[in-house]
Amino acid sequence: MTHVLVARQDSAGDVLVTGPAIRAVAAGAERVTLLCGRRGRAAAELLPGVDALVQHTAPWIDPEPEPLRRAPTLELVEELAALELDEAIVFTSFHQSPLPLALLLRLAGVPRVSAISEDYPGSLLDVRHRPSDELHEVERALSLAAAAGYEPPDGDEGRLAVDRPGAEPPVDEPYVVVHPGTSVPARAWPPERHAELVAALAGEGRRVVVTGAPEERELTDLVAAGGGLDLGGATSLADLADVLAHADAVVVGNTGPAHLAAAVGTPVVSLFAPTVPAGRWRPWGVPLELLGDQDAPCAGTRATVCPVPGHPCLCSVTPQDVVAAVERLAGVRDAAIGQARPSMVEAAS
Repeated sequence: MTHVLVARQDSAGDVLVTGPAIRAVAAGAERVTLLCGRRGRAAAELLPGVDALVQHTAPWIDPEPEPLRRAPTLELVEELAALELDEAIVFTSFHQSPLPLALLLRLAGVPRVSAISEDYPGSLLDVRHRPSDELHEVERALSLAAAAGYEPPDGDEGRLAVDRPGAEPPVDEPYVVVHPGTSVPARAWPPERHAELVAALAGEGRRVVVTGAPEERELTDLVAAGGGLDLGGATSLADLADVLAHADAVVVGNTGPAHLAAAVGTPVVSLFAPTVPAGRWRPWGVPLELLGDQDAPCAGTRATVCPVPGHPCLCSVTPQDVVAAVERLAGVRDAAIGQARPSMVEAAS
């Protein structure tokens, strides 16, 4: 039995965009185990093609890393060795190194290891793949899977996908979801703009559902006050997938729920700060309105806190811009089903 470990040890969005590549591996392997971190566990649990999970938060990947400790690191090596793996494929983002994990996989006796690496890997990698820097993260991961010998099965067009519970919508359809939270402040549209947006959408006669994590309840309460249903802290990631799946459109920044919306086929109005390139990280495979100044001074800095006074890349976007984007996307969801590649409309802001 061919047992392959696939690794993606960062956040929920990163795990979701690796999903098509993991399905490609699953099509050619008899068993797939996914190694994930604590931030990506909930997303990992939703991915088709995964038979088992191993969780280990990597100090060389996590944005708020704990010190590297000998005992848990060696415990991971023993856990990996016990899996009797035939090979491992280490998926990373363009700014991450696969080599620390490759070293641990070698210590665990894994006979074949594949990864993308600009750094010389020595004997740590059997397949050292170096794709173009211009690829979207979905394409980048798929290219690594292909280099390791795994192609998507017939009929799999490389879209994001999740297994979701299938719950009924939280309100009568149609509705729009507004998700104001982001993983880092530099990617956030101001709360007051979100509140104005909800009031404007409600004023147009649209139902609005506001979503957020448990720690974002104060934010969602403020944003929903103008006429939205506040679901802040009320949904797991799986529940959120169902909420997004029934929406006409989702208004969201560059954060995990944007990729979750893409995974359930819902059009996205993306409030995208260019601290990372939209070409690599935009929601994949769904109709998309990309708002925000992609040529702002913060472009490509990977900043977590905006380095430019006034946060111009996103503050240049008005609630009226977003309402107009929602209107352009309204009703196009059905047309998106079956598209093999992303449909993107860039709206001036």
